[in-house]
Amino acid sequence: MADLSDMRLFVQSVLAGSLSAAGRELGFSPAVGSKRLARLEAGLGVRLLQRSSRRLALTEEGQRYFERCRAILADVADAEAELAQGRREATGLLRVSSPVALGRRWIGPAIQRFAALHPQLRVQLSLSDGVVDLLDGGFDCAVRIGGDPASRLVARHLADNRRVVCAAPAYLQRRGVPQSPAELAQHDCIVLSRGSASSSADWRFVPAGPAGAAPVSVRVSGRLQTDNGEQAHDWALAGLGLVRRSVWDVAVELADGRLVAVLPAWTGEHAPIHVLFASREFLPLRTRLFIDALVAEFAKAAAGLAGQAPARRKPRSKRGVGFRSLRQTAVAAPPA
Repeated sequence: MADLSDMRLFVQSVLAGSLSAAGRELGFSPAVGSKRLARLEAGLGVRLLQRSSRRLALTEEGQRYFERCRAILADVADAEAELAQGRREATGLLRVSSPVALGRRWIGPAIQRFAALHPQLRVQLSLSDGVVDLLDGGFDCAVRIGGDPASRLVARHLADNRRVVCAAPAYLQRRGVPQSPAELAQHDCIVLSRGSASSSADWRFVPAGPAGAAPVSVRVSGRLQTDNGEQAHDWALAGLGLVRRSVWDVAVELADGRLVAVLPAWTGEHAPIHVLFASREFLPLRTRLFIDALVAEFAKAAAGLAGQAPARRKPRSKRGVGFRSLRQTAVAAPPA
């Protein structure tokens, strides 16, 4: 009869995509994992996985065994949870991936509060604006903005989100307020590049009216370009140009008046925020609790930001542009 620990190894290897990733989760070396998997296959008398240096592939027998093992392990987890009688303590190592700005402003503080509630928990937070492979990287969960989640991952919605164009009041005093997307071509726009040397970018907009309106794409450029969103953010605060950012990245500055959103008749790209993880059925308690905490954190934050009124600044425009429209364009984060 197969051992439950060997079943866990087999299932986790399939979910994680490799023996090394499963080993990081379960606490053993790839060599030990390979021996245990070979022992499991020898005991069953069938090959479960086709193994190569790059990937694992289930055999027909392995697919059937995988489904049965997942059900058995889920039943065992439920039985252990019942015996725990409501114990809700997260322990072990939680590894989280997040974009840089979102991680610094929202995910990092959320982890700080979560860790305070679970003193036996260790957390590693990796911040990167590149697309990180959750399974190959050994992460328990990854927070992402926009994009289509990989088919083998589970996505849980954290918040609605869109991109907004904004600038410091000092810049808008000096250069005026763009009244249409086409006017952005005449402005200094801070270009956020991803591995490109181009000093221009295409910003896409949709009229804020009824659904189905045709989108508009505008080629923008400026003297400043960076591959780091935080640097672009700092330049915008310094009054050096217009920047396009996730509304969650600039929500605090929009609320207190340090940045002002423009083009209220147009909406930027919608890019909802999700937390991704490997499986609902085979999820460590620490990951489950953390995801639940993140959902609650974003719901609370969205409600708070939606209730904040933008600061009522009335700077004089050197070009005679009224700032009444600026106050109307300040955007709070949409509800989660």
